[in-house]
Amino acid sequence: MQEQVNQLKNKLIQQLSTIYQDVPMAQSLDEIAQELLNIMRLSSEVAAVKPFTNHWSEKDIILITYGDSIIKDSHPPLQTLKHFLDRTIENTINSVHILPFFPYSSDDGFSVIDYSSVNESLGTWRDIEEISKNYHLMSDLVINHCSSRSAWFDNFVKSKGQGSDYFFTALPDENLSAVVRPRTSPLLKEVATANGKKFVWCTFSHDQVDFDFRNPEVLKAFTSIIRQYLDMGVKIFRLDAIAFLWKVAGTKSINLPQTHEVVRLLRTLIESAEPDAVIITETNIPNTQNLTYFGNANEAHGIYNFSLPPLLLNTLLTGNCLYLKRWLMSMPPSQDGTMYFNFVASHDGIGLRPAEGLLSESELDNLVVTVENFGGKISWRTADNGEQKAYEINISLYDAMQGTVNGKDEWNFERFICAHAIMFALEGIPGLYIHSLLGTQNDYKKLANTHHNRSINRHRWQEEALAEALADKNLHHAKVLATLKSLLNIRIKQPAFHPNATQFTLHLGLQLFGFWRQSQDKKQSIFCVSNISAQAIELPLSELNLIITESWHELISKKEITDLTQNIVLTPYQTVWLSNDINPLVP
Repeated sequence: MQEQVNQLKNKLIQQLSTIYQDVPMAQSLDEIAQELLNIMRLSSEVAAVKPFTNHWSEKDIILITYGDSIIKDSHPPLQTLKHFLDRTIENTINSVHILPFFPYSSDDGFSVIDYSSVNESLGTWRDIEEISKNYHLMSDLVINHCSSRSAWFDNFVKSKGQGSDYFFTALPDENLSAVVRPRTSPLLKEVATANGKKFVWCTFSHDQVDFDFRNPEVLKAFTSIIRQYLDMGVKIFRLDAIAFLWKVAGTKSINLPQTHEVVRLLRTLIESAEPDAVIITETNIPNTQNLTYFGNANEAHGIYNFSLPPLLLNTLLTGNCLYLKRWLMSMPPSQDGTMYFNFVASHDGIGLRPAEGLLSESELDNLVVTVENFGGKISWRTADNGEQKAYEINISLYDAMQGTVNGKDEWNFERFICAHAIMFALEGIPGLYIHSLLGTQNDYKKLANTHHNRSINRHRWQEEALAEALADKNLHHAKVLATLKSLLNIRIKQPAFHPNATQFTLHLGLQLFGFWRQSQDKKQSIFCVSNISAQAIELPLSELNLIITESWHELISKKEITDLTQNIVLTPYQTVWLSNDINPLVP
C-alpha cells in the first residue's frame, strides 16, 4: 500500500509542477503534495483506480433543483424536498443535484459565504446526508470565486488571517483588454485594505471575488472542502465556472493550461479517495473549447453539453433540424470513462455562446426576438470589440415552447415533450430541471422582486400550491410530470440508452430529426425519430436499418411494427423510439 501512496504522491508532484511552473514558491512541491494527501486522508491508504471505467448506466438520471424549490411552512426545505423526491420520483430518477445549499450573499447561492456549513434556512448537514442515502448526490464546488461577505474576504480586507492572500488582484493599468467574461460590469473592484488600496478581480459580479490559485493555500483549502463533501455523501462534483480559474494579465484568462491541470489534480485526489465519485465541469463556452475538458479521459468525467439547449430550442422554434443535425454529426463519441451531461433547461438561462459558430448571427437574432415575444428576457455581455451581445436567454422552458418563429400556437405541450424525448435518448446522462419536470412557467413576480433575469426560471413552489396544481385537470402540470416520468421509465430499461452506447445521426430531411442508438453489446438498437415541425410528417421505415429478421416495437406507444416497408405518420412534435424486441413492451 505504501508503494501506491508513493506513486500517488509522485503523480501529484508532477501535476503541481505543471500548475506552479511560473509561480515563485515558498514551499516545496513535495511538502504541498504531502499536505494534500493528509487532507484527503490518503497518506496511508489509496483506493485502486481503474482508468476508462464508466461509473454510470442507462439508469442514471439527475434532477436539478434548489434546496428550496419546494417549501412548506415551518418545515426545513431540504426535508420538504426529500419528501417530494421520495413521493414523486423514487424508482424513476436516482440522482439529485442540489444547487448551492450553503450560506450566500447573492446569485441564488453562487456567491458562497461559508463552504463548510449548510444554509440554516434550508436545513442541516444531516438533511443533506439523508438525501444522499437514497440518491446519488451532486453538489456544486463554487471554485472560481466566493462572496465578498465571507470571512476569507474579510480577512483579505484586514490583511491578516486565513484568506488574507486568497484573492486575485491586478492593476487597472495592466493589459486586461483580452479578458473573456460573461458580464458587462467592471472587471476590477477597488477595495481598501489594511495594506492599502487593492483591485480585486471579479469575473461575475463585485459580490463574487475571484480566488488566486497561484497561492497553494487556496488549493489546500478547496481540497479540505472536497474531503468534507465526500464525507457528507456527495458523489458528483460540479465544478462551477471552472474555465475562469487561472488568470494571467495580457491573456483571455479562460481555459488556460493551468486550469486544466487543476482539474486533473482534483480528479486524482477525488478518485483516489472515492473511485466511483464523478467530476462534471460547468463551462458555458463555445463547443470546441468545452470538449477539451475531457482531456484524455483524465480530466472531467462529464461535461455539460451546453450547445444542446440553444440548438434544440432553435430546431423546435424554426421547424428545421439542419443545425442540430450538423452539430450532432460533429460531436465525438465519449470514450469509456467520460460522458456528456445533457440538459435543455437549468437554473441558469439558455446560453448562446455555445451556439457561436453553430448558428448564424441571423439565426441567433431570430431566436432572441422569438423568445422575447414569449415573455423571455435576455442577458447581455460585452464582446471583444466592445459590442453588446446576447449572452443567454432567460425563460422557463415550458413558456419558451409556446409557439414558433411564426408566433404562438396550440402545440406548447407537445413541443415541450418533444424537446425532452430527444434529450432523454441522446448519448449521455440526462439532467432534468425540476421546473421542467413540473411544467413551471415564468415567474414574473420573483423577477420584479430581484431584478435579475435568471429569477424568471427559479420559481419557489409552496408544497400545497404545487399539490393543487398537480391535481387540477385543467392545468398542464400533472400531464407534464406523468409524461416525462413515463419516458424516463422507458429509458432506464434500455441498454441502448447507456450514456456510452453508440450513436449515429440519421438523414431524414429537415423536419424529422433522428439518430440510432446501439447497446454496447450490439444486441439492442433503438431508432429515435422526432417530428420537429407543426405539421404531420410521414416516416418511411425503409429509410431505417430495421433488420428484417428481428421483431420491432415502438417503445413509447407500445405498438408492434409488423410491416417494415410501411410509412408511419408522426403527428406534430411526436417522437418514436423503435426498438428490436429484446425488452418488449416495457411498462
